[in-house]
Amino acid sequence: MATPPQTRNPELRKDPVTNRWVIFSPARAKRPSDFKSKSPENPNNNSSSSCPFCIGNEHQCAPEIFRVPPDPNWKLRVIENLYPALSRKLEHPNVQSGDSSNDLGGWGRVVPGFGFHDVVIETPVHSVQLSDLEPSEIGDVLIAYKRRIEQIKQFDSIKYIQVFKNHGASAGASMSHSHSQIIALPIVPPNVSARLDGMKEYFNQTGKCSLCEVQSKDLLINETSHFITIAPFAASFPFEIWITPRYHSSHFDELDKEKAVDLGRLLKLILKKMALQLNNPPFNFMIHDSPVQVTDSELLYSHWFLQIIPQLTGVGGFELGSGCYINPVFPDDAAKILRELNVPIEG
Repeated sequence: MATPPQTRNPELRKDPVTNRWVIFSPARAKRPSDFKSKSPENPNNNSSSSCPFCIGNEHQCAPEIFRVPPDPNWKLRVIENLYPALSRKLEHPNVQSGDSSNDLGGWGRVVPGFGFHDVVIETPVHSVQLSDLEPSEIGDVLIAYKRRIEQIKQFDSIKYIQVFKNHGASAGASMSHSHSQIIALPIVPPNVSARLDGMKEYFNQTGKCSLCEVQSKDLLINETSHFITIAPFAASFPFEIWITPRYHSSHFDELDKEKAVDLGRLLKLILKKMALQLNNPPFNFMIHDSPVQVTDSELLYSHWFLQIIPQLTGVGGFELGSGCYINPVFPDDAAKILRELNVPIEG
């Protein structure tokens, strides 16, 4: 049984997956069950008549990559981002052969900004959110991620592909119509390298994959045939949630239709629980995948997972300066609250 928060002392935890230290300081918080979003997200604050993501307004969008199904009455579309962070029109960089020189006296590295930045429009209807979809429909969104990842992987210069969703303006969403994004990079970001280093360290010490070894019942929220949902051992944020395959899988695009529907059901449940318990907070979710190219030895310990972060607290100077986060809610307390919340899901 979790210790009441008011009697718990601060402690530091290092997560074996993210390789990051987190300070748990319950004295800085109210009761975990009292955590609520101060600015709940209103998903319908834009007019559907002026929204380019709504069905009938396709002409207002950047070029389409594909739609499902491939007819006028689509259920989801994948399009280019109208304001991309990277350009798919640049010459493909060859990072291994050396970086370009720069005009700053050679200080730092420069790589051409080649890459992909796509938008996945999850529904044709403005008022419908991802959590409103049926599990099979959420599964279709996940399979669209898989399909687009497989297409992008054909470009040898792409090293890492990030799938993410920003829900709510304070979580970074510029459009209220339900959507997610995919950015493909010509480099492997440092957070990804640090995560792989953490997984490798655990594997070298135990001979086992760190995410395959998640067994603590105190951290478990919900589980299905193929996936489990946990509050991570060293959660950086209050009520942070991970959904991870129960089976060992290094790359998200190994997902098949059956597992996608199973994941869709669990994702719907968790988003519903989070909205009910935390007052419909803005949130981000990210699929933490392995780099496109990994060695056979790295496949033994690299394991993808989906991370959900409700926006309940801000990030201050200490976190930005140290890279060490302060979390006022112990993960076992958060897991217990979400685990005991009963939200029926059909489908």
